[in-house]
Amino acid sequence: MTSTSISTDFNGGPREELHKYDTHYTLLGTAHVSKASADEVRELIRSGEFDAVAIELCPGRLRSMQDPDALARMDLFQVIREGKAGMVAASLALGAFQQRVAEESGIAPGAEMKAALEEAEALDLPVMVIDRDIGITLKRVYRSVPWWQRMNLISGLMASLVSKEKVSAEEIEKLKQGDVLESTFTEFAEESEHLYQALIAERDHYMALRLAQENGDSRYKRVLVVIGAGHLKGMADNLRGHLPADPREQLHLLEQTPKGSRWPKLIPWIIMLLVLTGFAIGFSRNTDLGLQLILEWVLINGTLAALGTLIATAHPLTIIGTFFAAPFTSLNPTIGAGMVAAAIEIAMRKPTVGDFSNLRQDVVALRGWWRNRVSRTLLVFMLATLGSAAGTYLGGFRIFGQLTG
Repeated sequence: MTSTSISTDFNGGPREELHKYDTHYTLLGTAHVSKASADEVRELIRSGEFDAVAIELCPGRLRSMQDPDALARMDLFQVIREGKAGMVAASLALGAFQQRVAEESGIAPGAEMKAALEEAEALDLPVMVIDRDIGITLKRVYRSVPWWQRMNLISGLMASLVSKEKVSAEEIEKLKQGDVLESTFTEFAEESEHLYQALIAERDHYMALRLAQENGDSRYKRVLVVIGAGHLKGMADNLRGHLPADPREQLHLLEQTPKGSRWPKLIPWIIMLLVLTGFAIGFSRNTDLGLQLILEWVLINGTLAALGTLIATAHPLTIIGTFFAAPFTSLNPTIGAGMVAAAIEIAMRKPTVGDFSNLRQDVVALRGWWRNRVSRTLLVFMLATLGSAAGTYLGGFRIFGQLTG
């Protein structure tokens, strides 16, 4: 059985009092950029009314908050090899945005979550982290939109999180109603039901399921749930509804990354076959034509990939190595020019402990992405990959034009 009531304290954030089975839940809607919200969380926990606290954090963000030096132990090449470079770059961009918000507003986003952790530890109260992993959410957000709209999503994210040195008052106000992810994608979410589902509605459901998983037996009788105000209604509705006795299956479904279409993965192999076929046709017609096609392929592909590393201010040997590697990696879908470029860059300019330690601070400013060896290596990887991709398509069209012209 459940019952519920909503109240808004003029001196605090909106709350919803809700009974589920033998537990009384107090859902507190916080402003993620607000000293008042952090103070309210501290006051509520210190009141002694609660025997457990649940917070809108995932285990990864909790570890990052508790161990800010974890980045210093990151294996950069392993990250790149496993295809996680874009995810790390996006996370750094989100962190950079948070830092700029902190500088503009005087309080870091998520201060109320940190306050909840500190007060719960002081009173020896159990803490339940109930949000979905940020990486999974980003992947599901990315997969939720059609492939032709993803570049708009990525460019919007990068433009709003990287290019601006200042954060406007309007953006800070948005953060008071939701978290960094929601504020970043608000414009898109309002226009896309699928994006809204992945970003907000799914997380509302996920957090309710996590509470059912952690406290399904009502071992905690009074629980304070600290969540962003934007999640208050959705999570309360989910708690009022039916929750399975064993929520693991539903949680598993919400943690899966939707599979993309198979045909985009075939494109590199198709291009490889077409280019090699073009070379063969060229040589069958005339040896000089065949050699010309190969030369143009090398120049176009190598130059554009090397240009990407040059823009990233890579080491001179990285630029040269990328130039020679790109024409061959473009014909081998199992390895990319970006990976080769990153490997050379790491060998030439191995990131220091200081680079890892200063990473979050350096990427706050746009120029810091080029100054720090870790973030610059990520740029080398991404820009070399983009340059090689552009060279592959332009080179392929050039070969086609030479053979049909």
